[in-house]
Amino acid sequence: MNIQVTKPALQWFKEELDLKGEGEYIRFFARYGGCGSIQSGFSLGISQEQPLIIGAKEEAEGITFYIEENDLWYFKGHDLKVKYSRKSDEIEFVYEEQA
Repeated sequence: MNIQVTKPALQWFKEELDLKGEGEYIRFFARYGGCGSIQSGFSLGISQEQPLIIGAKEEAEGITFYIEENDLWYFKGHDLKVKYSRKSDEIEFVYEEQA
C-alpha cells in the first residue's frame, strides 16, 4: 500500500498543525463512524503521534505520514492519496485501487 501526499496538502498540514518538519509524524487511522467511502461505518482520522508498527508511510520535508500495520485492513487493496481542495480549504482523501 502506498501513501501520496500532494504538495498543497503538505502545506495545509504544516499550517493547520503548526508542523516544522524533521521528526514529526502524522498518522492516518481507521475510526468508527463518519462517512468513509471504502468501509461502511468507518472513516479515516488523522492525529499527531509517534508510530508503533508502521504498515505504510511517505516522508515529505522531514514529516512522516503513516498508517499503522493494524489499520491497513481499512484500505481494502487501495492506495491513499491526500489532496488539498481550495474550494473547501480542507484536505481530501482519494482511494485508488492498487495495480
